[in-house]
Amino acid sequence: MDPVSPRQSEILDRARRSGRVDVDGLAGEFDVTPQTIRKDLNELCERGMLQRVHGGAVLPSGIANYAYDARRQLASDAKQLIGKRAAALIPDNASIMLNIGTTTEQVARALRQHDGIMAITNNINVANILRSAPDVEVIIAGGQVRPSDGGIVGEATVDFIRQFKVDYAVIGASAIDADGTIFDYDFREVRVAREILSHARQTLLVADAMKFERSAPVRIAHLSQIDIFVTDTAPPDSVVTICREHNVRIEIAGDGRGNGSAFGSLPTAGQEQEGA
Repeated sequence: MDPVSPRQSEILDRARRSGRVDVDGLAGEFDVTPQTIRKDLNELCERGMLQRVHGGAVLPSGIANYAYDARRQLASDAKQLIGKRAAALIPDNASIMLNIGTTTEQVARALRQHDGIMAITNNINVANILRSAPDVEVIIAGGQVRPSDGGIVGEATVDFIRQFKVDYAVIGASAIDADGTIFDYDFREVRVAREILSHARQTLLVADAMKFERSAPVRIAHLSQIDIFVTDTAPPDSVVTICREHNVRIEIAGDGRGNGSAFGSLPTAGQEQEGA
């Protein structure tokens, strides 16, 4: 296989640092046309080094997730909007569980202004975000701490979660299939996420639109097991259909085009009938 060009090598370095590269941004950085960058990206994708997405490329999906710091940079504005929207759905004086993830971190940031919140988490980052909030009680799970992201996993974590029944569970995910299956990478993390879902009266999935472009190997759950799906733009038609069939409410943090100017929601099947 021929070596990549110096520019393509730099593009790969940027993708490894941030998880995603954009055509327009790269064209500006390298002072070349967008067509030249698209050609570079297409060649790198043909070699399996990158994976094409709308407007750019990401590191290829597979059995390993992006580095945690890189994941924080991916769709960061969308995640912040999703976090604010999800937190707005949770009333004061509620108990909540949050799992590992950069989007659940944004939910935690938005919850800092709530009153009377009990937050249970297996995410050290979430605990740090909430620990100084004036009226939030933080309970952190025991177990093995993953050095890569501060997630707490393992049998001890699962046993810990089983002690509780909370008002709300908020989980993130790494990928969502067109058939509504929700995926992640680490089976130990997935076991905790499943336990969190089964010990909550209402469940929220928080995930940006990029999750529809990715794949991951371990099944967490199905969208039919979720009460509210908070995302940043209208999901694919197949996912919307699944949500409507199972009365899953879709909350869109943005105007449906991803620019984040407003909050909106898509009706469930029951709401459609009421308005017919």
